[in-house]
Amino acid sequence: MRGLFGNDWNWIAAGAVSAALLLGLSFLTHFPFLVSAIISVLVFAGLVFVLAPRQLFEGLDLRSLSGSKVAFARELLAQAQPAADRLAAAARSISDKDMQAKVKNLSDIAADVVSRVEAKPESAPAVRRFLTYYVPQAAEVAEGYATLANRRAPSQARLASVGAVITKLQDAFVHYADSLADSELGTLDVDLRLIQESLKEDIGR
Repeated sequence: MRGLFGNDWNWIAAGAVSAALLLGLSFLTHFPFLVSAIISVLVFAGLVFVLAPRQLFEGLDLRSLSGSKVAFARELLAQAQPAADRLAAAARSISDKDMQAKVKNLSDIAADVVSRVEAKPESAPAVRRFLTYYVPQAAEVAEGYATLANRRAPSQARLASVGAVITKLQDAFVHYADSLADSELGTLDVDLRLIQESLKEDIGR
C-alpha cells in the first residue's frame, strides 16, 4: 500500500501532522474525541497523497507510446535519478565557488536530460550511456572532491586531479545534452528540404 502512494517519508509526515491535530483538537479545543479522530484520519489520508513523491511520466499519455520504449526509459531514469540527486547534493556541499558552479552545472544538465527523457521516452536510447554511466560517475567524482576538500589538510594535487576530471565531464554532459536535442529534431532537415521544394514548385522560389 505504501509503495503505491509514495515512500516512508510522506506517511511519517502525514502521521505526525494528524497525531498533532488529534491531540490539539481533543485537548486544546475540547472537540469530541470521535469527531477529532475522524478529522485527523481525513487529514492523514489527504496528506499521504499530497506529500507523495511525483511519479515518473506523471501526466503523460502513455497510450500513444510503445510499451517497450516506456519501460526502457523508466529503467534508465530509475537508475539515473538517485545519481542525479547525489550530484545536486554534492554541489551544495562544495565550498569552493568555482568548483561548486561546475558541479551544479553538471547537476542542472543531468536534471534537464532526465526531464526531457521523461517528457519524450522514445528519446532515451540517445542518452543511455549518459544516464547509466556518466551521471553516476559524475556523482561519485563530485562526492570524492567534496570529501577531499573537507579534510583538515587536503592534498592540493589530488584536488586538482579530481577537479580536472570534473572540468572534462562538462564537455561530455554538453555533448549528450546536445545529442538529445539533435534526436528531438527528428526529420527537421528532411521537412525543410521538402518545404523548399514545394515553395520552388508553387511560387518559383
